[in-house]
Amino acid sequence: MTERAIEGLPGETQKLLQTYTRDVKEVLGEQLKGLLLYGSAVRGEFLLGRSNLNILLLVGAYDSALLKQYSALHRKWSKEKILVPLFLTEEELRASAAVFPLELLEIQEQHQVLGGRDPFIGFQVPTNRLREAVVQGLTGNLLRLRQRYVEGGGADDATTILLPLSLTSTIPLLRGVQRLLGRPVLAQSDAVITDIATQLKLDLQGLSDAWLLKRGQITPGPSEVPRLFDRYLHAMTQLTRAVQQLSQVGPQ
Repeated sequence: MTERAIEGLPGETQKLLQTYTRDVKEVLGEQLKGLLLYGSAVRGEFLLGRSNLNILLLVGAYDSALLKQYSALHRKWSKEKILVPLFLTEEELRASAAVFPLELLEIQEQHQVLGGRDPFIGFQVPTNRLREAVVQGLTGNLLRLRQRYVEGGGADDATTILLPLSLTSTIPLLRGVQRLLGRPVLAQSDAVITDIATQLKLDLQGLSDAWLLKRGQITPGPSEVPRLFDRYLHAMTQLTRAVQQLSQVGPQ
């Protein structure tokens, strides 16, 4: 597995990923068929010290022994914000595409091979369940948003953690809406929010505010946090209703 650079990533993160790739190869050996990076690090939205690193490991097979071997690596690399990878065989990857079309489209279109081979070459993700997946995802996110706010007691610190997490799971769904509307699928999150707001004629300022919060570009005070949450909740509610009510979908 050769070392491969990712355009736009800080040099120290590049070196970290190269070391991580060597560690994974040493531990998993011949069972490792491919190592893919996806998410903000590939989309050009990576923030050093803030963003996580998302990994997909393509393996020939796995069992409890292999997973335990990786768990030792996880204890080391989780400190560097590398999340627990997706472990998938080739067969599982193809089967998962029919069940999780949105997630697999996201990875297929925005990933970087760090080692081994690229399983997405020549692979087409089926989109016949895409509308259902987008509606289900938005509805679930809205329900969880209210639950998590109650769990956090409406506290300011809990809310400022909740909103970026909610937005992170919502942005891929917005790109799903772009697909349903036959729009170009944009990589940059702020551009995606603006495009969907324009196309559906919605006020999504709450989502834009949550994006600035996630990026560390705003630091709302105690009096502003409840208003920020209300704007976000309003935007998510209107967005979910609008997508649920789409009577026609564009090309998928």
